[in-house]
Amino acid sequence: MTQAPEIPEATRRRHDREIVALAVPAFGALVAEPLFVMADSAMVGHLGTAQLAGLGVASALLTTAVSVFVFLAYATTAAVARRVGAGDRPGAIRQGMDGIWLALLLGIAVIAVVLPLAPGIVDLFGASTTAAPYATTYLRISSLGIPAMLMVLAATGVLRGLQDTRTPLYVAVGGFIANGVLNVGLIYGAGLGIAGSAWGTVIAQCAMATVYLTVVVRGARRHGASLRPDAAGIRASAQAGVPLLVRTLSLRAILMIATAVAARLGDADIAAHQITLSLWSLLAFALDAIAIAGQAIIGRYLGAADIEGARAACRRMVQWGIATGAVLGLLVVAARPLFLPLFTSDPVVKDAALPALLMVALSQPVCGIVFVLDGVLMGAGDGPYLAGAMLVTLAVFVPAALLVPVFGGGLTALWAAMTLMMTVRMATLWWRSRSGRWLVTGATR
Repeated sequence: MTQAPEIPEATRRRHDREIVALAVPAFGALVAEPLFVMADSAMVGHLGTAQLAGLGVASALLTTAVSVFVFLAYATTAAVARRVGAGDRPGAIRQGMDGIWLALLLGIAVIAVVLPLAPGIVDLFGASTTAAPYATTYLRISSLGIPAMLMVLAATGVLRGLQDTRTPLYVAVGGFIANGVLNVGLIYGAGLGIAGSAWGTVIAQCAMATVYLTVVVRGARRHGASLRPDAAGIRASAQAGVPLLVRTLSLRAILMIATAVAARLGDADIAAHQITLSLWSLLAFALDAIAIAGQAIIGRYLGAADIEGARAACRRMVQWGIATGAVLGLLVVAARPLFLPLFTSDPVVKDAALPALLMVALSQPVCGIVFVLDGVLMGAGDGPYLAGAMLVTLAVFVPAALLVPVFGGGLTALWAAMTLMMTVRMATLWWRSRSGRWLVTGATR
């Protein structure tokens, strides 16, 4: 970030209140989402191993498909927050509706691909002959809920841009509870098996989308914003999302390559890698909550043409990221002996995971900076730079990761490569934040 005088105490306290008010509910909503899959797995697991294996393949495909479109939330948050900062609330809601319409169109396109190709997709991902029919059934039925899932992403972005992260928390918790109740009734009560689990998820996601749409429509009517689809607005939302899509795909590629390399190291290493990656992902939720606050706050400041406010908020959020990362790192070090027995009793896997978890702990302050600055630049609408920076990071990570099995570095070396990846991300994001080129003001970027 550019050099600036120290933030006054009163300003710092105001930023802290804003960050906490947005980040804490955002964290709750982020954690609620993976609970959908956990609840489905717990219930389907009692049907049999083949059903659970089928769910594992199908849910991984769905999670990947939906995560690719997470730009619907990120881009919408930034665009809506800018208009809120500029004092154009009707325009903010109108902008949000464009994102929701785009989500609906993309969801319909995904259904058109998945429904006829589901068996081939399942086979491509290596499902066994016993698991494949269950995976195909779950994938086909669940794909019907993808438009609702994507609309939930976009509507969540609308509310975050409006500086409201509480409503997404309430909707996520309500959706999780509804999903659990529906699963019990449809899997066991109605005897639908894995199909009942899929239908429960579809119904819960549609209910969540309905609640979000009700909230947004009421806001649109209150402020006189149009609800009709606008071709130019939808195109603008898509164009803003393309760089963030490139960023997301690059990150997914990094995670897939890391898993592929771990698999080449042996069974114990891939098992330890999955444990380590699950913890790394859990810690990411806490840091991502601050990033979400950053998207909303920075977008609002830049929309209001308050450059100094944006700089001060950015500096304070970086401090939050470093402090949160340091605390999380210490917790990982302290909890390693307690965490590993939850996943494995194999001493070989534990021995492989312990030093890898130490690498995760050491990298958390770096991760804190990365997540915060990622959110800040998203809030500024700096998507093209984020895309380029992630491609550079991918280019550095790939050779580093592929050399791990060549030199026999083991899992610890692979997670050292992951730490290198996050360090490169931090360097590119830190340079951009200091350059000040992201500080573009106005209702639109």
